[in-house]
Amino acid sequence: QVQLEDSGGRSVQAGGSLRLTCTANGGELNNYVIGWFRQAPGQERECVAAISRNGDDSYYANSVKGRFTISRDDAMNAVYLQMNGLNPDDTAVYFCGADRRLSLSVVTTNSNDYDYWGQGTRVTVSS
Repeated sequence: QVQLEDSGGRSVQAGGSLRLTCTANGGELNNYVIGWFRQAPGQERECVAAISRNGDDSYYANSVKGRFTISRDDAMNAVYLQMNGLNPDDTAVYFCGADRRLSLSVVTTNSNDYDYWGQGTRVTVSS
């Protein structure tokens, strides 16, 4: 069973940048669709970005398009979420999730489809 670890969250000023990292023990991340989700207090968990197993396809929520970039590094068994131009609306706990898929080019954004989750890393953006 794969265990995910997400990291990189901290407090930053508006306009700043962060890079979140998702790593795994007990499995290769390229066997999974990887999604980055976030959950703010009182809100549902939403997918902000996801990447297919082969890295050729990706998804971004409208709210983060042009500011966030998801990428894979198979050699490091890691998936990254580069976040630029952060604003207070990006404040949330961010989770990486892994969805087992046979297809190499499918991207999934429904949290119910994901099989494994990291513990979450908190991002706080102050104005």
